[in-house]
Amino acid sequence: MGLRLGELVERLGGQLVGDPELYVAGIAPLTDAGASHISFLSNSKFRSQAGQSQAAALIVSANDDATVAETYKGARIVVKNPYVYFARAAQVFEAQTAYVRPAGVHPTAYVDPAASVDATAHIGPKVVVEAGAVIGAGVVLDAGCYIGRDAQVGEGTHFFANVTFHSKCVIGKRGIIHSGAVIGTDGFGFANDGGVYVRIPQVGRVLIGDDVDIGANTTLDRGALADTIIEDGVKLDNQIQIGHNCHIGAHTAMAGCVGVAGSAKIGKYCTFGGAAMILGHLTIADHVHISSGSLVSRSIAEPGQYTGFYPLAKNSDWEKSAAIVRNLPTMRDKMRALEKTIKTKTEDEES
Repeated sequence: MGLRLGELVERLGGQLVGDPELYVAGIAPLTDAGASHISFLSNSKFRSQAGQSQAAALIVSANDDATVAETYKGARIVVKNPYVYFARAAQVFEAQTAYVRPAGVHPTAYVDPAASVDATAHIGPKVVVEAGAVIGAGVVLDAGCYIGRDAQVGEGTHFFANVTFHSKCVIGKRGIIHSGAVIGTDGFGFANDGGVYVRIPQVGRVLIGDDVDIGANTTLDRGALADTIIEDGVKLDNQIQIGHNCHIGAHTAMAGCVGVAGSAKIGKYCTFGGAAMILGHLTIADHVHISSGSLVSRSIAEPGQYTGFYPLAKNSDWEKSAAIVRNLPTMRDKMRALEKTIKTKTEDEES
């Protein structure tokens, strides 16, 4: 399987420099690509690798094209964003070999008579669909998925193995939900009555927009009273925890092991590096980017890059630094007192 470069450009755009009849069978990294591959340069610091690549064609930006062309003699597709173009090209190649799950209900699946399943949906082995659930056109529920009562799943959504989807959840169109995800479980809500925890019923919903990806073993808690909301285009990696009543803005992306405590409101087009932690009841503006391992302990009102961790050091050095940090308030008071003394002496001398 593969396609001509001219056909790829017809589908995705870009300026082709080279033979449109050149055939490419797939995509490979710069250092591994061979004569039947197309590769891409998305970081200018790898220009030298691109120039020496054995790929049949390269996807490059206009800024990099002139430099790369000095040593690389293959075909080139010049585009604005090579990395995005690579992603779309990879989708084209994937579609040529992707397994299309047949429509229908597997014999080992259970679909309650009161559920509504579109005739084009795929209900895989040992899937459970409870009463009142609505499964839209083209939805794929792979082995072991559980869809609770009154749940609604939009058309073209894909669920993989062992997904648990509780009641009062709505998932939009073209979503992809990976293995082990749990959507709509109870949020962590308890009232403390003299040391005894009293459970607070979680009666809200989880509302998920269109084109949302949810990674393996990621959990989205339903709201306590209001809803947990995931807007269109959000991308969540594996093993992420989204607490109850959170609101994640459109096209925000989170890497693995991010934790978002309850009632946090996160804006649109934000990014969160792996293992970042966001405390509850905070508000984060649009276009905020949080570095990996950072702890967000206050609301952020302005867009930009934020980092909140202490650089790695030997433990003995870290302990010394920690001792200095603990003494900063005392040091500040001493400096203020010294500044005051100097100021007083200076005024006395001048007078």
